[in-house]
Amino acid sequence: MPTRTRLAVALASVLALGMAAGPAVAAASPAAAPPAARCDTTGPHHTALCEAISGLPNDDATAALVRVGGAEGAWRGTAGVRDLRTNRPALENGRFRAGSTTKVVTAAMVLQLAAEGRVDLDENVETYLPGLLPDAFTKPVTVRHLLTYSSGLKPGKGLGPVNGEGYDNRYVTLTPEEVVASSVAQGPAFDPGDQQKYQNIDYTVLGLLIERVTRDSYEHQAYVRVLKPVGMRDTSFPGGPDPRIHGPHNRGYQLLADGRLADATEWNMSDRWAVGDMISTTEDLEKFLVALFRAEVVPQPLLKKEMLTVADVPGAKMSAGLALEELPDGRKLWFKSGARPGYSTAIGATEDLCFTLVYSVNATDAKSEEVNPVTDRIVQAALGYRDKKPSPPHPNCSSNGT
Repeated sequence: MPTRTRLAVALASVLALGMAAGPAVAAASPAAAPPAARCDTTGPHHTALCEAISGLPNDDATAALVRVGGAEGAWRGTAGVRDLRTNRPALENGRFRAGSTTKVVTAAMVLQLAAEGRVDLDENVETYLPGLLPDAFTKPVTVRHLLTYSSGLKPGKGLGPVNGEGYDNRYVTLTPEEVVASSVAQGPAFDPGDQQKYQNIDYTVLGLLIERVTRDSYEHQAYVRVLKPVGMRDTSFPGGPDPRIHGPHNRGYQLLADGRLADATEWNMSDRWAVGDMISTTEDLEKFLVALFRAEVVPQPLLKKEMLTVADVPGAKMSAGLALEELPDGRKLWFKSGARPGYSTAIGATEDLCFTLVYSVNATDAKSEEVNPVTDRIVQAALGYRDKKPSPPHPNCSSNGT
């Protein structure tokens, strides 16, 4: 989506519907009866959550993996199938393309470099990547502008929409350097800092900056700085243009413009790179989310100032890597969603970790601008808006999550 993420749209649905239930889901007609959802019978809103993911596969999704945590306890649920050909039950710990949740890892790495004194967030990006910007960029683009989606860079080259020629080009390699070169050649869209516009190009440039400053690959730096310390044993990045998901995984499917449902599991994500080519699991993303908010990944002062504070940009709702949504009950949810063909993912938490949510849904329209009904139901149920008897606030948690 150009300006709003899919989780933001789902949250907007929460704000609009309040305690109302979500829309009914169209009935599916798989070759055999769908496997029953496997759900914890305890934990917050467990009945509503299990109902939210039941009935998969259907027209909207083929599988769902959900983890909810916080002061009220933990809940885990798995639904759907591993693949449509065999109708085998979905793998609870299956790996998936985590999409733009990768940006949170990238932001954390840049902030680590800032804490080490190797990067100045208010310095011109040209200090670290000399010659990056042509003369048309008359005003400096800082590292902070890139972190907060306020650089003014235009989107770079792509391979087409995922429901069209992008699917046909899924084995084509488009390097990050090519994407950046095609972006800066167009000149700026607006002066840096004038507005916030969510897009991929800012974090593609940050990936190049990480490599230049560390003199190491982005992937190795992600491993030594984030994945290994946090214990994300099942998280990885593709080896360059490798289109496969290695290890156990549930297959992803993309509804094409011509009405066909295509297997989109194999897809060269080389152009996504530091923006969205991470492969992970819900357990690993939950570990990362908790460690991040506990200041175990980014030092507390930078975490609070840069990641848990909305950018000082007109109309901003995002920080460095995260977005903020204020819920009807006063809670403030920091989140990031991501989508690649066949896979829709999100992570979210209140600052005090009294509520956490991680999900991966094998959505058939993962890149659509419309909210997927399955992810919508998951978000509403996790937050308590589909529960007939929502839990009272936990005594150890503030209402606003601060």
